[in-house]
Amino acid sequence: MDGFIALFRDIIVHAGIPPERVFVKRAIELPGFFRPTKEWDLLAIRDGFLIAALEAKSQVGPSFGNNFSNRTEEAMGSALDLWTAFREGAFNGGVQPFLGYFFMLEHCRESTIPVRVKEPHFKVFPEFIDASYAKRYELFCRKLVRERLYTSSAFMMSESAAGLSGSFIEPANDLTLGAFASALYHHASAHSR
Repeated sequence: MDGFIALFRDIIVHAGIPPERVFVKRAIELPGFFRPTKEWDLLAIRDGFLIAALEAKSQVGPSFGNNFSNRTEEAMGSALDLWTAFREGAFNGGVQPFLGYFFMLEHCRESTIPVRVKEPHFKVFPEFIDASYAKRYELFCRKLVRERLYTSSAFMMSESAAGLSGSFIEPANDLTLGAFASALYHHASAHSR
């Protein structure tokens, strides 16, 4: 994920945020509402206001089921914690930050085959019936944005061997790296003065 974080940092700096105000791997903690602090993968802070907070995650097999639950709960909880802290004035209020979620999934047989759901008491939403883990992550990233938990989200897939050479798949037109980067750039640019 380091390469993607470096790319996102470059986008923010190119948009006009001074490089010394973009934090990666150091001073990346933000106060929370439900917990004291949370570490983010990238923060942009300008004039005492939080401009952007980004989370970049990945998953490789073989344990897609357990990791899917952990990743989704973590992302939702982090967003709720940040927005509640924002509402309570933790980031000097006024400027609504860009909250971004980037996810890379291993493209392999286990991540792309249909997965059964258990419905012992109630029916699951129809989009989850026979959805692979790849489809579940796509739905998840889309719903994070539709429910306004995150400003933007990107979902990519790559095979383990081919990914090192830069090969990737973007399964959904609304969750592309380009759309994510553009939204990030425009938000940072709007707050660069």
